[in-house]
Amino acid sequence: MPDDFERMWADLAPVGRSAGSGGYFRQPWTTPETELRHWFTEQCRARGLDVETDPVGNQVAWWNPVASDRPGVLTGSHLDSVLDGGAYDGPLGVVSALAALDRLRERGFLPSRPIGVSVFAEEEGSRFGLACLGSRLAAGALPWERARELRDRDGVFLPDALEAAGLGVADGDDLTWPLAERVATFVELHVEQGRDLVDRGAAVGVASEIWPHGRYRFDFAGEANHAGTTRMADRVDPMLTYAMTALAANKQARLVDQRATFGRIDVAPNGTNAIPSRVTAWLDARCSTDDALAELVQRITDQAADRADRDGTRLQVTAESVSASVSFDPELARMLAADHEGGDWPIIATMAGHDAGILSAAGVRTAMLFVRNPTGVSHSPAETASIADCLVGVSALADSLERLAR
Repeated sequence: MPDDFERMWADLAPVGRSAGSGGYFRQPWTTPETELRHWFTEQCRARGLDVETDPVGNQVAWWNPVASDRPGVLTGSHLDSVLDGGAYDGPLGVVSALAALDRLRERGFLPSRPIGVSVFAEEEGSRFGLACLGSRLAAGALPWERARELRDRDGVFLPDALEAAGLGVADGDDLTWPLAERVATFVELHVEQGRDLVDRGAAVGVASEIWPHGRYRFDFAGEANHAGTTRMADRVDPMLTYAMTALAANKQARLVDQRATFGRIDVAPNGTNAIPSRVTAWLDARCSTDDALAELVQRITDQAADRADRDGTRLQVTAESVSASVSFDPELARMLAADHEGGDWPIIATMAGHDAGILSAAGVRTAMLFVRNPTGVSHSPAETASIADCLVGVSALADSLERLAR
């Protein structure tokens, strides 16, 4: 007998959890994430589903009781986390997808097209710096020739990480999924990463769009020197240039009600008594339109360059990944949001990136469901959702899959 939602959720709770912070460290192709992939395989086999795993660890399991060869309805999400992340971002969509299949079977529903449950690898980009890495490879949006050159913070190349996890891309492997032939629609359920549904008093919402967003590496170069013997006037300190840039990003984003965050830095030589020779910092920027994103990043870059001139430091900015705005199919969103107990579900925008955005850009008809997060906090141990709301989400996903697979 397959596990129900609450049993599955309890089984996942300890995997990759920090005893100190209570947050999760489920980085891709590490032991916790590998354990979760094995758990997913076991749950799918308990339901009689055949699981396919591609060379980078993307997984999909199909339910096709009438042996239809029509393009299917795909759901699912991801199982990896950010560093010290929350429990719900990603796994909620996977557990809810399995529970929704159980709900459909309990109803006696037989889909006229296959229904698949997917798990995409490295959605967060927490290890190799490129968000939605697995779905980008599956959608053909990222060539393996580029992906294979990615390295993590410890200098481990992606092919070596895959090999350590029992995976690997062989010469001649085609990583692109035949999306057009196999997937008619993708529906991703996700915990909300904000307070919109809390403010509306709704347990579930439907996505209208994903804001455009990007990750940009700022390399500030200066001159290493002694912290005690070097006069302040004689310093070429890249930390000062970085510090002003971080303040500028905050100010510029606030002025236009957009988002800009420096959340990661790397300093060399990283000594208490040494002026740095180099500071590398990563900017995460998100805006309501593609033009607004380009303008915000340009304003931050201009201020950083101006400060670098005054500090005598050097600046190089590299766009590591930029995702354009995604507008989900409005007709599909309205259909999934309409005619539920208590009225229509709200249709809301999200500022967070998702695998659904990658599949939408690849031409797949795509929708997203959100489950209320009472704290509004995400990418943090404080991320949460009530079991009651999660079960509403399971029913919402089951209803959506039934409407799409009749």
